[in-house]
Amino acid sequence: MTGLPSLGSGRSPLRPLSFGADPTGERLARIRRSPNFADGVFVNPDGPRTRESGGSALGIAKQYFEKGSRARRAPTGTIPVHPTTVADLARPPKSGLRITWVGHSSVLAEIDGRRVLFDPVWGQRCSPFDFVGPKRLHPVPLPQAALGPVDVVVISHDHYDHLDLPTIKKLAGTDTLFAVPLGVGAHLERWGVSPDRLRELDWNESTRVGGLTLTATPARHFCGRGIRNRQHTLWASWVVAGENHRIYHSGDTGYFHGFEDIGAEHGPFDATMIQIGAYSDMWPDIHMTPEEGVDAHVDLQNGDAAAGVLLPIHWGTFNLAPHPWAEPGERTMWAARRAGARMVAPRPGEPFEPAAVGAVVPWWREVARTPAEGWRAWPPVGEPEEHAPAVGA
Repeated sequence: MTGLPSLGSGRSPLRPLSFGADPTGERLARIRRSPNFADGVFVNPDGPRTRESGGSALGIAKQYFEKGSRARRAPTGTIPVHPTTVADLARPPKSGLRITWVGHSSVLAEIDGRRVLFDPVWGQRCSPFDFVGPKRLHPVPLPQAALGPVDVVVISHDHYDHLDLPTIKKLAGTDTLFAVPLGVGAHLERWGVSPDRLRELDWNESTRVGGLTLTATPARHFCGRGIRNRQHTLWASWVVAGENHRIYHSGDTGYFHGFEDIGAEHGPFDATMIQIGAYSDMWPDIHMTPEEGVDAHVDLQNGDAAAGVLLPIHWGTFNLAPHPWAEPGERTMWAARRAGARMVAPRPGEPFEPAAVGAVVPWWREVARTPAEGWRAWPPVGEPEEHAPAVGA
């Protein structure tokens, strides 16, 4: 590719701290040796774009700024948040596996005696600046300090809604380890994380942390915190395997056939945490729709839809796409039912154990705009499995 800036510039005195740093030295050399790096950029599995965009930049802008669209993309009231307490997290999970969705893609997983924190974002905005950019639609369910000790922080990629400077700076003052994709360690080092606490992995590489095996697995996305480092850090999904349990976090990804390979090598999983929000016809290959998210879950479970539970993530917390606010939850609920998959739908901050989940309660309906035809009955009454409900939230 031409027209790309060269790697190796590191940090610039004029570069905002929130932009992080470019890879240099041995980190840069390792990136260039990666089989997933070609012509100066990391490349996606399944090759380049495979589907045409369904809209134009002008069309998407109109959707964003049209008054009715803006109203649909936000809740009508206060999002119900479970007030997670220190006591909630102090009690060991009965099954050995407990998961707390903090909101968006931030998840605390307590697995086989260890604590793993995925994509922690406690900041008020997913933006390089604290005065502009998408703002939280609900408060964080618990203060960051109330988390207690964390064994390892796992980062899927370096976008602002997954890698948050204020959050990382607080974690830098602890002794937790960080598992990150190739190149992302440069950002963390600039923010105060010492190199000896970094585990920086290419796809299909693993590291051990306190009895857990963490493996960076492929995803279909992109990266970059500024205009100069696009495609110069890797993005990944993650497998975490303990002695008795296995979990999967998708990060951000489009649907691709690699889910089947990940499932065959590492699955099935007790729980999959799957991105199902912020989709659009404008970017069909980098974010999944709810239906694709359910398909990915089934692939990861080696075709057994009823194996493990699906936790939908990457929705409800930030307004990042033109679809209605509650649509991802509603569509995933129906897609999971049609597929025979077990879905869990906790309120932000509500811990659950995959071994003992109940029926889905569509809590988002309490604060979403009711469709003109009303909400369809849930649980369904006398409705064929293949019937696809309207979900205008």
